[in-house]
Amino acid sequence: MNYILLSILIFSNFLFSSEIKINALKNKNPERVLYIGNSYLYYNDSLHNHVRRMLEEDYHKKFDTTNYKLVTISGSRSWHHNIDHPLNHKKIGSKKPFELVIIQGGSGETDTASEREIFADSVEQIVNKVHDSGAEAALYMIHAYVAPHKNANPKMITDIKKMYIEAGNKNNALVIPVGIAFENAYKAMPNIELHKPFDGSHPSLLGTYLAACVVFGSITQKSPSGLNYNYFNTINDSDREFLQRIAHETLEDFFKIKLL
Repeated sequence: MNYILLSILIFSNFLFSSEIKINALKNKNPERVLYIGNSYLYYNDSLHNHVRRMLEEDYHKKFDTTNYKLVTISGSRSWHHNIDHPLNHKKIGSKKPFELVIIQGGSGETDTASEREIFADSVEQIVNKVHDSGAEAALYMIHAYVAPHKNANPKMITDIKKMYIEAGNKNNALVIPVGIAFENAYKAMPNIELHKPFDGSHPSLLGTYLAACVVFGSITQKSPSGLNYNYFNTINDSDREFLQRIAHETLEDFFKIKLL
């Protein structure tokens, strides 16, 4: 009897940690967006630039780049950021308050139970301040390490998914499933390089492009499939179409919706 109860509790906890509470932004057309994170975002001409160009293609208009910002600290964890400063938009050269803030945690925050607890606490504080500012909040689920990183571990993505989904559910924040898309891409095409081969941690250009497709679809609930953007002809059609498809499939499965 005790074994059955324990099994039920474990299964219930799995369901709780796997199901998302927020599957869409209220504003699906934000033009004033702040990204907070580290080198996972600023590698390869910066993720926010790729997402902005995709949105500009979809919206058929140019954005005011002074209101589309990235604030990063190399090697940072979520709690390294003083969110009060960039949320005061004038202090970082923006003309109007941000409509959406996307928060990316550090890869080291998945390492231990105590690190994950600190992540949960810091995300709660950050998201509360974001909401108080009038903006919506989204959590950028990071990708896992791969070889040759010394800490590459197939279990890492499970810890990442659990801590981001739980943090998103607790704080009414959208979770952007970038890490899951990386896993799905590697399953579909094991030889694709989404990480820098020298460290197995940072995204390659293709990794950043995939991440941008996932962010684009998470914001708009539109499919990235069919976007012409290819980073000024540096991403070939085959890779572009494959990564767009992976993003599309990941988003529909994660959010349990049909993308437009």
